[in-house]
Amino acid sequence: MTGFLIGMATVVVIGAVAIATLVTKKSRPPITDVDMQGSPSQARGYVYGDTTAPVQIIEFADFECPACGLFATLTEPDVRSRLVQTKQAYVRFFDYPLPMHRNTWDASHAAACADEQGKFWQMHDTLFANQDRWNGEATSRPKSVFMGYARELGLNEGQFEKCWDDRKYQKRIASNRAEAERLHVSQTPSFIIGGKLIPGALGYDEIKKLVAAAAGSQPVAGPTTPAGPRPLMAPAPRQ
Repeated sequence: MTGFLIGMATVVVIGAVAIATLVTKKSRPPITDVDMQGSPSQARGYVYGDTTAPVQIIEFADFECPACGLFATLTEPDVRSRLVQTKQAYVRFFDYPLPMHRNTWDASHAAACADEQGKFWQMHDTLFANQDRWNGEATSRPKSVFMGYARELGLNEGQFEKCWDDRKYQKRIASNRAEAERLHVSQTPSFIIGGKLIPGALGYDEIKKLVAAAAGSQPVAGPTTPAGPRPLMAPAPRQ
């Protein structure tokens, strides 16, 4: 009888796992090669600050990239408070999900779905500050973590979950990535300031000098982008 009960319990557990797997697959279809394709002309990025500021700081970053996380948590607060808030510059962020990071597309979806409710930058900050909770080393199913963030940020959880499950902004993310590839961005984070592509994380002082140079107050040497960043349509500024 004991063996029979154990066997029945095993069957129930296996059945529950199978049902959960089917539900997950139904609500979260696999990404195909077609889904991964985007058009640079459709890339918009996400804006922080007043777009009338004289200098645009373009950042290409991967939400799961450790160096991007360090920049976001250590340097970006100074950039925002000392350059953006003083209207010397504004930031345009492009997510550039890299193939070696298993959960980075999911994180980009979480950020895009938060943007739908006006809280991209709050989700951006939360994702970078907590990479060790949701990255590919921590879990293969990050959705529950992202749902927790949505709750903490006061988002409509039902709307956020449907947006995330449906991959509503897949093309937007793919287009942001396509823009990075068009400009031959070779690593994350990378920046374009004053028409110059600078790979690798930058410190605040470096960014300040580049912004000053772009504004015409001092010369600076550096590599240029192959074609130079084309003008980008600016969505309404959000802080």
